Amino acid sequence: MTNLARSFALAAIFALGACAQLPRDESPSERARAAVHEPAAAPLAGTEPGTPVAAASAEAQAPAALAGPEAETYSDLFDRMRAGFRISDEGPQAIDQQLAWYARNPEYLERTFGRAELYLYHIVSEVEARDMPLEIALLPVIESAFEPYAYSRARASGLWQFIPGTGSRFGLKQNWWYDGRRDVVEATRAALDYLQFMHDEFNGDWLLAIAGYNCGENCVQRAVDANRARGLPIDFWSLKLPAETRAYVPKLLAMSRLVADPELYGISFSPIPNEPYFTRVETQGQIDLKLASELAGITHEELFELNPAFHRWATDPSGPHYLLLPTDAAGLFQENLAQLTPEERLRVRHYRVAKGDTLASIAREFDTQPHVLRELNGFAGPDLEAGSELLVPAAPAKLPPKVLRAAALVDGRATETRRTTKRPVIHVVRSGDSLWAIARRNRVDVATLASLNGMQLNDTLRAGQHIVLRTGHTGPRGTAGNPAARKVTYTVRHGDTLSRVARLFQVTVAQLTSWNGITTRSTLQPGQRLTVHVRRGN
Repeated sequence: MTNLARSFALAAIFALGACAQLPRDESPSERARAAVHEPAAAPLAGTEPGTPVAAASAEAQAPAALAGPEAETYSDLFDRMRAGFRISDEGPQAIDQQLAWYARNPEYLERTFGRAELYLYHIVSEVEARDMPLEIALLPVIESAFEPYAYSRARASGLWQFIPGTGSRFGLKQNWWYDGRRDVVEATRAALDYLQFMHDEFNGDWLLAIAGYNCGENCVQRAVDANRARGLPIDFWSLKLPAETRAYVPKLLAMSRLVADPELYGISFSPIPNEPYFTRVETQGQIDLKLASELAGITHEELFELNPAFHRWATDPSGPHYLLLPTDAAGLFQENLAQLTPEERLRVRHYRVAKGDTLASIAREFDTQPHVLRELNGFAGPDLEAGSELLVPAAPAKLPPKVLRAAALVDGRATETRRTTKRPVIHVVRSGDSLWAIARRNRVDVATLASLNGMQLNDTLRAGQHIVLRTGHTGPRGTAGNPAARKVTYTVRHGDTLSRVARLFQVTVAQLTSWNGITTRSTLQPGQRLTVHVRRGN
């Protein structure tokens, strides 16, 4: 793909909506969980749990998916996918209901497959390499609408919507620097590992494997065991599964039916070139991501769209040591990287240690973490010698909003187990205050502070303005003093009001303002993040 074509593709992606405004078709994996801000597909009318339905074959007799050179005979990736569809879509009315929703929302499909252009070739190739049906490549449509920064209120993240525990189970590293659940290559590998595992567990039944991806293999196994004990059929359509799972599989089958013959439903898909959009390039160590984008001749935003697993200013010092780059930018990057000295790979500056300095105090001053200073300087101990020089991060480039939100989620989770007061901690802005100064004085990460208040890092503050430093909660047993509640972060959309958000979560406006340090007269801004304490079971 040429630079011009790639620029148009990226422009379309950013123009069609950022993560906070994405109309995601919610269906997170492992547990039944409802999305906070995306429209759901049509509900399943007239289908009650446990209602016997005529069994459908889990997998139709069809040729194996194309792989290798034969797959490259197609110019349009959609044609290549159609040739590899193998799962029977003969089922009850549920599929038609989901199909009708998709057909009525062509703009949703256009946005979704506009984003998919960056990632779909790789996913299709990996699915083919395992001889899986190519319907599997459409699962990210259902999970995340191909938004790599998608995040559910159950903490599922990435194209494939892994929750932390399942991500760890399938080898996805998650730390302060990096979240493998958003790594396009690694998360795809893990998702296919999980699906293959369940396919084998359920005797080759792909519908049960796909259902298990939504609610977990144990949930499906219990339903199978219950039906078997009653002498009932054990195909997907006959099982008593959670309502979300009963809708999840029809959503995928409806999407595959639509892709197979879009003209039948009055839909057209813009072709996606059947060629790799990105290539993986080794970095041989940690590198500043703003610098990496400059070396490759691409924008900072484009680098993060291909490498959403990195949510800081640089890659993880302990790896992975690779980046995904547009195929026509990889050569330039490698050529420029080879000319750098090790010291030039990171934008750092020198700090002379003063008497009384600690790693923690220096980290606060430079808006970083003590472990980052240890990694930069190659030592493990806490002791510093006055007069010695320390490498500290230079002022980092401003990160794209979606990346800041991803970092803030990590920083927020790190404090979930700490006990704090039951009410939010509020700072009243004084003349001359900045977010950076407030964060440093209160020992708060500035990106977390900005995200908590729905602000950008360089926003100007006004005297008397209220800034939320911390939201009140009582530790891991619950939130806001209520062990039966959970904390949810909601991103404000266009048209939202305090009363609308309160109705959405079945809380009062007074509670909403108290949790967020705002007043009933406050006007919500798109992109602003609100903390909500939701009763479990809502």
